[in-house]
Amino acid sequence: MIRKLAAEAFGTFWLVFGGCGSAVLAAGFPELGIGFVGVSLAFGLTVLTMAYAVGHISGGHFNPAVSLGLAIGGRFAWSEMPYYWAAQVVGGVLAALLLFAIAAGAPGWTPGGFASNGFGELSPGGYGMTAALLIEVVLTAGFLIVILGATSAKVPAGFAPIAIGLCLTLIHLISIPVTNTSVNPARSTAVALFAETAALGQLWLFWVAPLAGAAIGGLIWIGLLNAPDPADTRSGAAKAA
Repeated sequence: MIRKLAAEAFGTFWLVFGGCGSAVLAAGFPELGIGFVGVSLAFGLTVLTMAYAVGHISGGHFNPAVSLGLAIGGRFAWSEMPYYWAAQVVGGVLAALLLFAIAAGAPGWTPGGFASNGFGELSPGGYGMTAALLIEVVLTAGFLIVILGATSAKVPAGFAPIAIGLCLTLIHLISIPVTNTSVNPARSTAVALFAETAALGQLWLFWVAPLAGAAIGGLIWIGLLNAPDPADTRSGAAKAA
């Protein structure tokens, strides 16, 4: 179990450090900034690389919502979920702490939003709470359907991390203007702790919406798209790797 939790903590660390780091350190850099397209790709690449690197150890969740959806889909033990959630949040917070220490080395740097999620005044496009709730629920549900489908025993093994990483890239391309994209409560919690905005006050939505979306995605998968396969013991994003 220790190896699984260490893999989840490190995978989530990599996701937050790479994805949020691309936003904090590189997205707005004068003339050389990677923009929101680059940030979207960075998030996808973090999941893809860690799914291959440590997914065979823990299942490669790196996200409390993914753990919940996989449990509902019959791919993950409910009893392990609290431990996975704790490891994911710890890994994310450690990444945010390190990112904060690095970013603070620039002259005159201030945290500002620090790649946090939000709605209303904290939304990049000024979108309201209802829009933020809807897009986070829908996109997390879609993410879980892709994960459950790509890791099914009925599809070719080894390609799941690619599909999942590209799906997360697509999710960011859609929703960065709305919420700065969460679909991951651990990612949202980690950076909200360091933001100079009211991100902590809005953090509840970025737990409630992704978890609700994950539950919906898991239920859609087992109820409409595919019955659980008792022979398929793979528990997460990279078991097909």
